[in-house]
Amino acid sequence: MPAEFLLERDHILPATPDAVWHAVATAPGTRGWLYPMDVEPRVGGTVSRGPATVTAWNPPRTFACRYADHTGFSNTLSYDLKPHDTHTTTHLHMSIHWVHEGQPDDGWNTRADAATRYADFYHHSLHEYLAHFHGLPTAYIRADRPAPTPDATTQFTRILHAIGVPDTKGRGDHVVFAPEGMPPQDAVIDYRDTDFLGLRTTDGLYRFYNGASWNWPLWIGHHRYGPVDTATETDAWTAWLDKVTS
Repeated sequence: MPAEFLLERDHILPATPDAVWHAVATAPGTRGWLYPMDVEPRVGGTVSRGPATVTAWNPPRTFACRYADHTGFSNTLSYDLKPHDTHTTTHLHMSIHWVHEGQPDDGWNTRADAATRYADFYHHSLHEYLAHFHGLPTAYIRADRPAPTPDATTQFTRILHAIGVPDTKGRGDHVVFAPEGMPPQDAVIDYRDTDFLGLRTTDGLYRFYNGASWNWPLWIGHHRYGPVDTATETDAWTAWLDKVTS
C-alpha cells in the first residue's frame, strides 16, 4: 500500500533572508549547521545529498529539491523564506515530504520518527549558527561507530561524562568541555535530550548523536568556525570516539 510522510516546521530566525538563504541553499552554509551539501544553483541542478534535483530556485525566497529512487520512493525538501518584522529576521517554512508509491519496508515508521527528531535538532542548530557564527568560515567534522551496539545508551552516557557533561546539567547550563587530549573550553549546553546533545563554544557547535532509539550507530557531527584542519580534527575525534566507546 502506498505511504506518505509529511513534516513541516516554521521558525523565526535571527538573520536576513539573504543570510538564511546562504545557510540553507549553499555548501558553505549547510556545513555550518547541517552537513555538507553541494547545490548547483538552478532548477534542474544537482544536490549532492541523495543525490537530488533542484525543483525550485528563487533566491532568497524558495528552494526545493527532490530525490527519487527505483522503488517508488521520493523525498522532497522545501524551504520558503519571508522577511519578518523589520527585515532583520526571517520566517522560514520547511517541509519534508516522503511518498512511496509501492510497498515501504518495515523501517518506514522508524525512519519517519528519526527524521522528525533530527529535523528539530538540526533546525535548532540553524538558529544557533545564524545567531552566533554566520559569516565565518565553516568546517564539518564527523566521526561514528561502525555499527549499533546493545549498550548504546550506556555508551552515550559515557560519552557525555567524558566531555564534562554530568547528568545534572541541562539546557542553558555552562560546563567545561574537556575531551581527553583536547584543550578544555567553556561551553553552554544549547540542546539536550535522550538522543542528542548540543554544546556551543566560542569556536563551534559540537553535536553528539545517540542512535539507540532507532538501532543506529552512535556518531558525532561538529560544526567548526574559523581556520580548521578538517582532516586532523576528524582523525582526532575518530580516535577519541573509538577510545571512549571501546
